[in-house]
Amino acid sequence: MAIAPLFRKPKNELEKGGRAQPEQVEADSEVVETCPECGYGNPISALWENMSVCRCGYNFKMTARARAAFMTDDGSFAGMFGDIGSADFLRFPGYGEKLESVKKSAGESEAVICGEAKIGGAPCCVFIMEPYFMMGSMGCAVGERITLLFEYAAERSLPVVGCAVSGGARMQEGILSLMQMAKTCGAAQRHADGGNFYLSVLTNPTMGGVTASFAMSADIIIAEPGATVGFAGARLVEQTIRKKPPTGFQKAEGLLEHGFIDMIVHRARQKQVISRLLEMHARRK
Repeated sequence: MAIAPLFRKPKNELEKGGRAQPEQVEADSEVVETCPECGYGNPISALWENMSVCRCGYNFKMTARARAAFMTDDGSFAGMFGDIGSADFLRFPGYGEKLESVKKSAGESEAVICGEAKIGGAPCCVFIMEPYFMMGSMGCAVGERITLLFEYAAERSLPVVGCAVSGGARMQEGILSLMQMAKTCGAAQRHADGGNFYLSVLTNPTMGGVTASFAMSADIIIAEPGATVGFAGARLVEQTIRKKPPTGFQKAEGLLEHGFIDMIVHRARQKQVISRLLEMHARRK
């Protein structure tokens, strides 16, 4: 029996080490990005001004730096732990080369950026995952950075605001990537035990081990409209239970209806809402 056809290379542009190339055409001398929901060609300049949201409401992926720019106060974000990066300790075929390639294409040294910042004048610690660095996958370096940030925040009684976007644990690092689930949850719990506030923002997509760990361990969880959030993918779930999942399965709106998240917040209001929540949960001296 020939088994070769059973194993096919997935058609995933992000796994080639760089950003997926959106469908682009020239219109009035400006490059546009086509919305996968409504088909409208959004001029890049208009997308930037609208926080990468289409006129139909579809949320395009944002780089971690772009999200930090609109979410935190101007000039307040001070990066930390940028020297902590992944290593190919399992000698996984092609992983070392992929790391070097994606560092150049994504412009980041890992799939999360961490730092201190102010949001609406409120001091806090922030981590934001980078969707263009291996789909925001969680390896040892991502887990270490987030853990250190929680420990830093706990020592200084600072709240943590985290923005998740991820395909899950990084398979190239094997069981050690899965260990980051317990590690980050433990750090988040110690931060909470000190009476500190943690707010999680779920963006599209937040899947796998990230969903099953720190992304859902917050005091308050908000999500962007239409964000896909779950553990196993919808197709795998369908194959396992042998029936089609209900409409809206693993979408933010369905999660809100069933009590898994606390609210859905449009990007244009996120800074205002987060600022208000930080104010409400500020530690009184």
